[in-house]
Amino acid sequence: MPTKIYETEYVYTADGREIEVSPLKIKYLKQFMDTFNTIKFVSNQDDALKIFIKCATIAMKQFSPDIKTVEDFENNFDIQTMHKILKNAGGIDLENSEENKPQINAAEQEKSSWDTLDLVKLESEAFLLGIWKNFDELESCLSIPELMTILEQKRETDYQDKRFSAGIAGVDLEENKTQEVDPWEAMKARVAAKESGIGNGDPNDITALQGVKAQQMGFGIGMGLEYENLT
Repeated sequence: MPTKIYETEYVYTADGREIEVSPLKIKYLKQFMDTFNTIKFVSNQDDALKIFIKCATIAMKQFSPDIKTVEDFENNFDIQTMHKILKNAGGIDLENSEENKPQINAAEQEKSSWDTLDLVKLESEAFLLGIWKNFDELESCLSIPELMTILEQKRETDYQDKRFSAGIAGVDLEENKTQEVDPWEAMKARVAAKESGIGNGDPNDITALQGVKAQQMGFGIGMGLEYENLT
């Protein structure tokens, strides 16, 4: 089973100091993405590069607060290291994008884009746990992967609590869930029914359940359907 909520990456400064890079806490990610979204207003690679460096410098607020300015960042890291920081801190994968156009990596795209993420709603749901004194503290403590993992577990716990309470009251919350049918078994049942000339090929048609087939299934016409005359 998975033992990690997210992956981390280690990068090194010009003087060999090791820095661990992981998904940004929400507090810094908001600043990171606000800066990154200005990429839509630039028309050349030089201006785009300046935005990438600004984003990476913002990430250093979390990973290495002593690197405070763009100049500090440029003195400590090369372009390839900047790519690693952007990818691991904010999900911006420049190395795999076409013609160096920035894009969010595929895993992040499948979850949600930053523009469509209802962060206020998600934070409000997590805040009900009563762990943080205010939203600023929550955003300083959690990254998006951490927030989503907490909410997933909270929802599962809430559902199990409701299911338990409903069970005490004699209500089965699972009752209305559609039972999955194996497509292969359903197809075999339809073929068998058609070949026998009995029924309409519907695996749920009991007229197709005769003889040994009926006995195997536990009921049917001619065999397997037992009853007791109570009159």
